[in-house]
Amino acid sequence: MSEKNDSPKKRIDWNSLKRGSKLYSYIRPYQGKFLLGVVFLFLSSAANLAFPKLLGDLVNASSSENFNSTIRGVALMLFGVLLLQATFSYFRIILFVQVAEKGLAALRQATYEKILRLTMAFFNTRRVGELNSRISSDISQLQETFTTTLAEFIRQLIIIIGGIVLLLFTSVKLTLFMLAILPVVVLAAVAFGKFIRKYSKKVQDELADSNTIVEETFQGISSVKAYTNEFYELSRYKFTTESVAKTAIKGGYYRAAFASFIVLGLFGAVVAVIWQGSILIAEGKLDAGQLISFVLYSSFIGGSIGGMADVYARIQKAVGATEELLEIFEFEEEPIQFQKRNPELTNRIKGSISFHKVDFSYPSRKEVTVLKGLSFKASAGQKIALVGSSGAGKSTVMNLILGFYHPNSGGIEIDGKELSVYDLTTYRQQLALVPQDVILFGGSIASNIEYGNPGSSQAQIEEAAKKAFAHDFIVSFPDGYATLVGERGIQLSGGQRQRIAIARALLCNPAILLLDEATSALDSESEAEVQKALEVLMQGRTSIVIAHRLSTIRNADLILVMEEGRIVEQGTYQDLMAQSGGRFKELHNFQNQRLDN
Repeated sequence: MSEKNDSPKKRIDWNSLKRGSKLYSYIRPYQGKFLLGVVFLFLSSAANLAFPKLLGDLVNASSSENFNSTIRGVALMLFGVLLLQATFSYFRIILFVQVAEKGLAALRQATYEKILRLTMAFFNTRRVGELNSRISSDISQLQETFTTTLAEFIRQLIIIIGGIVLLLFTSVKLTLFMLAILPVVVLAAVAFGKFIRKYSKKVQDELADSNTIVEETFQGISSVKAYTNEFYELSRYKFTTESVAKTAIKGGYYRAAFASFIVLGLFGAVVAVIWQGSILIAEGKLDAGQLISFVLYSSFIGGSIGGMADVYARIQKAVGATEELLEIFEFEEEPIQFQKRNPELTNRIKGSISFHKVDFSYPSRKEVTVLKGLSFKASAGQKIALVGSSGAGKSTVMNLILGFYHPNSGGIEIDGKELSVYDLTTYRQQLALVPQDVILFGGSIASNIEYGNPGSSQAQIEEAAKKAFAHDFIVSFPDGYATLVGERGIQLSGGQRQRIAIARALLCNPAILLLDEATSALDSESEAEVQKALEVLMQGRTSIVIAHRLSTIRNADLILVMEEGRIVEQGTYQDLMAQSGGRFKELHNFQNQRLDN
């Protein structure tokens, strides 16, 4: 199925306008330019309204006694008005674009900063595509509103109100006649056009569905051929394309009817106005020039009334984008500081960790208690391994140590002090995480290693790579440390990505190291290389290791066996293997059997 990317329309009411007014704070520094742009908008609209009047005067000039000089004078005035309108429009657009671009750049920065400050609970309930849409699509929608839609709305209001006033001065009778028929025809045309646009969108949606079938078939062509489902896929595609054709043909009838309505309705309304105006000319109540001006003003008013529906729809979309954007600013933030990393912290933590009867449930699943009265202690410099089946709570322990979440009850202490009393930014600068699925950014190898401590020298980067046993394979590339890793590190193997992540952690020089199944996805050869790098990384640091392969934690100072959020066994590797019928020994033997098979 095709994705519907249109922002949901919000009804424009006082509350939505009140919330949207918060965005004015980003425009306020440029309000002088904005108000000047509004002045130019009024002037250009006034010049536009003068144009039909002067055209009528030009027609009337042909019957004056000094028609040559009169026509010349009116023509010069027309060119003067056109020049003024062009000048006013130029400066109006320039000013609105400057205000919109500068104001929305500030809004983008504020939105991005706000998202970076939000808690992990927020990110766990939002998709990356949705957040990217808030920063890109929603703000782009506001960009169009500030640069084009708002100006168009004001311009059309000026033309409708100003045009009707000028028509009343020309002929009250003809104006009332025009207002009785033209707006009704225009609004009917708008409603008819809106129905046809919805029908056209239905055709596009059905066409997208048929394209999805083609995409899925070609992506899974091996399965299609293996199961001899060519006829099935052709039948699916035939059904959808025939449905598209039927819908499009039906839409063609509607478009034909709409075209006929435009010819009959709008042009018929203009003919009726001219017919009524001709009668007034014959009665001596109107002259030819005034009728020309009247018809042009009527066309301007009709066009503006018709355009208002589209402008209103665009404003509705902008209000919807504003509502969704401002919702982000209402979420709880983490108490983090936006500052450069300081590698020379004066009060560094030593790295002892204590959990005291910790209960925890994730905010999105409050009914599920993940950790239940969890207690353990890791002294500074110790290597603690967490083992257990999937869902036992191992990764949750790491999330709590990182300060991503807070316990529901119980406490977590770092160096004997509650974790909550630490400055979160300074605290996290002394932690490093090497996950199972290493995320590398789409730059060079050097920049990815430097991410552990931005501002490090090339020599420091290379030293960290050497300790991580990554230097040799890096320099084997033609571009060395300048080699681009590709999106998410796709150009590198799993073992190479892991060693770059270890080099990054070494450059960070953490007091507490968190290893989340860092070797579980590697082959035996890569695992051996990464394991050597990990041994270097863990020296002298408190290390919390989630172990998938139990043979890799033989040298752990303490192994905690977890089940359903509790510690069911603990001890050294030798102690746990000596326990007959123990859970750790059971897991170890099961894993060995799988390897043997």
